[in-house]
Amino acid sequence: MSVSASIVTYRTPDDELRQCLGSLPCEHVRRIYVVDNSRSRSTQHLCGEYPHVEYIGNDNRGYGAAHNIAFAKSIADGTKYHLVLNPDICFNPDTIPALTRYMDLNPDTGMVQPKIVNPDGSLQYTVRMLPTPWDLILRRFVPQKLFTARRHRYELRHLNHDQEFDVPYHQGSFMLIRTEALQNTGGFDERFFMYPEDIDLTRRIHERYRTMYVPIATVVHKHRAASYTSLRMLYIHIVNMIRYFNKWGWIFDKSRKDINRKLM
Repeated sequence: MSVSASIVTYRTPDDELRQCLGSLPCEHVRRIYVVDNSRSRSTQHLCGEYPHVEYIGNDNRGYGAAHNIAFAKSIADGTKYHLVLNPDICFNPDTIPALTRYMDLNPDTGMVQPKIVNPDGSLQYTVRMLPTPWDLILRRFVPQKLFTARRHRYELRHLNHDQEFDVPYHQGSFMLIRTEALQNTGGFDERFFMYPEDIDLTRRIHERYRTMYVPIATVVHKHRAASYTSLRMLYIHIVNMIRYFNKWGWIFDKSRKDINRKLM
């Protein structure tokens, strides 16, 4: 099967990474690139236990920049699909075959994301509209009980998440991407150290391909939301969102308006 995967780690617990790697048997994923932004000896040793895992010690230039190292290797190797994966994700080994079959049957699809749930089985709303500045201010700084309808619209809660739909923003925890689409869009924008790089990449792929939410498979995500507990990560989040809106537009973003209208 012509699938590769990349996992970016930074002081990741060994048990978490081991569980994630256990979801990616060599008969389904021929090469896994673990790009370690902390250069942990423990992570390097763990990766050595798996013959299809390549450990890459890396200076920390950001989440997207680290994945781009793996993208270049996958493209050079002629891989058909590449999986971007967080280490806090786990899933049934049949997930990858199911999603690649979908993409084989739908050559106009550049990226897919399955249903993503919390460890208790509740749905995570990981596919969303393209955000406005107000959407992100609401999520981070305004009490949850206020502007509920606006929040739910942004998270596409009005759509049936047991059915597939074409959506311009996939969370970066699990993104199965056609390698051709990566070649045509250039991978992650390395100006974003962390957080909006997944919005930006999905949006660029969405301009040329379908970017589909497909609930034919389900994965479990132990989401930490670091920017809600760390002032440093909150600062990084704010700085990089400013860069995102400087790139695409703050108030006047006609493409965002047109794309979001289709989801209503």
